[in-house]
Amino acid sequence: MADDPLALFDAWLAEAKAGEPNDPNAMALATADASGRPSVRMVLLKGHGPDGFVFYTNRESRKAGEIAANPRAALLFHWKSLRRQVRIEGALTLASVAESDVYFASRSRDSQLGAWASDQSRPLADRATFEARFAEVQGKFDGQDVPRPPHWGGYRLTPHHIEFWQERAHRLHERRVFDRASERGWTERLLYP
Repeated sequence: MADDPLALFDAWLAEAKAGEPNDPNAMALATADASGRPSVRMVLLKGHGPDGFVFYTNRESRKAGEIAANPRAALLFHWKSLRRQVRIEGALTLASVAESDVYFASRSRDSQLGAWASDQSRPLADRATFEARFAEVQGKFDGQDVPRPPHWGGYRLTPHHIEFWQERAHRLHERRVFDRASERGWTERLLYP
């Protein structure tokens, strides 16, 4: 045992990128508000490394409000075609302004414009209202680069717990759990399926 969980994650993600038909970087993000009421949604992993797992969103959305009230979360990657999943738990912090700017600049122009036009998670009277706002933003930034909105940016989950689940015949699955013992290392154990 005693593998580095981040290296193992890299290997599993590489296999998912080679074998999953859609969005191998899709992950369920579970948060909870200040009273503990849970919420979960799919987001896309946009970066990862020794310092954590990064995703981007509107920082005025419901998820951002929950993160501000309770900065702990869980991620779940489920790669059905590989019969694997990875669960990750940890604390969330804001990604840097520079990181957020770099990632925002890499997005498609329509995605950039959508970040300006959408009041994510807020009530919308009808689709036409959103489409009109999108057209307005298109005109505003016509012929120029679209800057990152001040309310949009990244979050980084720094893991303290990572579980790798591998399907086995007859539901005799393999579960490997890594817990951060210190800033330098991890402990590993197995769980019954």
